[in-house]
Amino acid sequence: MHPSAGPPAGPTTTSLVTLDDVGHRFGGAVALSGLSFEVPRGRITVLLGPNGAGKTTAFRAITGALVPDAGQVRTFGLDPDRQGHLVRPRCGVVSAKPALYDRLSGLDNLVYSAELYGVEGELAPKVRDAAGRFGIAEALDQAVGGYSTGMKTRLALARSILHEPELLLFDEPTSGLDPESSHAVLELIRELTEEGRTVVMCTHLLAEAEGLADHVVMMEGGNALLSGSPDELTLRFWPRPVVHLDAEDPRVLDRVAAWPGVEAYRRDPGGARVELTDVASLPELITSLCADGARLTRVEPHTPSLEDLYFMIRRGRDGASAPDGPLAPIRGRWGRSELPAPQLPSVLDPPAHHDGVAR
Repeated sequence: MHPSAGPPAGPTTTSLVTLDDVGHRFGGAVALSGLSFEVPRGRITVLLGPNGAGKTTAFRAITGALVPDAGQVRTFGLDPDRQGHLVRPRCGVVSAKPALYDRLSGLDNLVYSAELYGVEGELAPKVRDAAGRFGIAEALDQAVGGYSTGMKTRLALARSILHEPELLLFDEPTSGLDPESSHAVLELIRELTEEGRTVVMCTHLLAEAEGLADHVVMMEGGNALLSGSPDELTLRFWPRPVVHLDAEDPRVLDRVAAWPGVEAYRRDPGGARVELTDVASLPELITSLCADGARLTRVEPHTPSLEDLYFMIRRGRDGASAPDGPLAPIRGRWGRSELPAPQLPSVLDPPAHHDGVAR
């Protein structure tokens, strides 16, 4: 677990968005504090963090809806503060509480947004196609005021793709959806990147990000604790394979500690945790235990998840050791030699502006 050190990474041709040391306050409360990360082009970047971590504020800085107090933001290589009129038409945004016109029908909401974005050609087929992708086509003739929370979310998602944006920013896109609908929406988000679009999504639901994120930015207190692809982060914090063993008599497992290729061994009430130099040595190790009469009840390779990573980082910030081993000092990709100090108490981000109009 020895992340590489070095100077801060600069913008690359594969990055659609870069934030460099961005800071912002609302009054005396810190919303963003030295926030730095990149958004790879054509991938799904997930901002993970608890409520109040600054995820929505970062979204607003990316589109220029908010001008940060410090640092630099580049979207499509442009400054969204000075060139926001060029940035925002290329973005599709869905806020956590999307603003819709309740007295209009779903169809009228979408047609109005399409006209504002300058969508060319006959609008009705394009509107119904976008609505159909998110399972809302049959409700288009109804007034939006009668929609459920989930239906409003689907309508907002359909609205966000009408003008075929390059960059999609989804703030808690499955909020209010039932599990089946949430799964369907996440599958559609994956399809959007397969079409070449770039997605930035923020969530505090770890299970939602698992298997969807190509790039993860873990935030707390307005700062990025770490960022990278799930595979990169897994290798950073679990560089060697781990397997969990248990037996009818767990004491027989203790001989594993001296086995060649075993880097670390620990027995606890749930069995034993074994860290190996190479997982290829596992079959021989199991064969040897069985030959010695061990009646094994568990042989389970450990596959780290985003949840494992998240709570390991949180324990590291709290100064506690992780149950799967001590947490080594972290050096992030931005060259910091330790995790940032805790900030002022987190605050809820102010309501975002209406997200359906190109500004």
